[in-house]
Amino acid sequence: MRIGRAARPLMAFVMVLSYSRMSFLRFYLNAAMGNFLRGHVQAFTWLQSCPRVLLYDNLKSAVLERSGDAIHFHPRLLELAAHYHFQPRPVAPARGNEKGRVERAIRYARDAFFAARSYRDLEDLNAQALAWCAGQAADRPCPEDRQRSVRELFAEERVHLLGLPENPFPTDEMLAVEVGKTPYVRFDLNDYSVPHRHVRRTLTVLASLDTVRILDGNELLATHRRSFDRAAQIEDPSHIEALVSHKRAARAHRAQDRLHHSAPSASALFLRAASRGTHLGVLTRGLLQLLDTHGAQALERAIQAALAQDAAHLGAVRHLIDQHARAQALAPPIAVALPADPRVRGLSVHPHSLRDYEQLARTSDEHQPDDERASSGDNDQPPRPGGT
Repeated sequence: MRIGRAARPLMAFVMVLSYSRMSFLRFYLNAAMGNFLRGHVQAFTWLQSCPRVLLYDNLKSAVLERSGDAIHFHPRLLELAAHYHFQPRPVAPARGNEKGRVERAIRYARDAFFAARSYRDLEDLNAQALAWCAGQAADRPCPEDRQRSVRELFAEERVHLLGLPENPFPTDEMLAVEVGKTPYVRFDLNDYSVPHRHVRRTLTVLASLDTVRILDGNELLATHRRSFDRAAQIEDPSHIEALVSHKRAARAHRAQDRLHHSAPSASALFLRAASRGTHLGVLTRGLLQLLDTHGAQALERAIQAALAQDAAHLGAVRHLIDQHARAQALAPPIAVALPADPRVRGLSVHPHSLRDYEQLARTSDEHQPDDERASSGDNDQPPRPGGT
């Protein structure tokens, strides 16, 4: 079976009752701790009971460390055992005879169920596995008593098993994730969107086999359908729409900041234009164009003149700029093509007086010797004929 862009290995979870040999079989896409716990809960639910003692091989999902009889169980397994009141017990290392029932059940499932079986997807495969457990596997003769079926012995065994609590053990995977500057969290090789106002924070992911929920403390931020693809982006359209609106508002705010910095009178112009119902977006774009073509000084002068004439609209500002340019016999302005970098577009440069530079040039000229000034061409009198 192929899931998404890359094949993920199928892992089988098998639980076998020692007396009746009733078996539970389910497949998962990996052997993560979350799936290990889900296998237990789904097996107990299907059996409608829980064994009093569960034997485990020394796998890391059950036993983290072991030194003789000193055993360090996985804390999540102990939570599961406390919830259902069973006793976890690992088999002794290198003692295959202690887990022979499970090994034979796995071999039987591989040969009698999985070999040459076709299925559409993982859900279809697990549905077929449950039907097989409840049918062929339950109706086969019990290996310990060939005269009776597994189903008949399970009916006797069930009265000795533990009852189930009212609520199943929560098996959702929980993970703390860091959100960078983009509004996505990375979980299980995929990216899930979150509201843009929660970037650069630590959030919590709660994932079931079907759903990925993202929380900020106790606040639920997003709910997505879980993907088992790789390098996929799973997005909520409302998150993208809110981000686009936020960016548009931010661009408008930056444009107005640039105008107010370059032409301080623009604030009064906007207030008066807003009171008269003028479209402020059109006004902003028009003033920015005038700022790019004519400069900050000309725009500020025209806005002051427009306010003095109580003509708070773009046409008046444009007319006053053109009028001043004609009066000064200025050449038509040439727009400068700036790169899209907002650091360049938002930069305002005010012209400075050149008198300081003229003073520096005058001081340098005064300190030159007379012969150097004469040879440098600063003497206005022409050289005499025959002179050296």
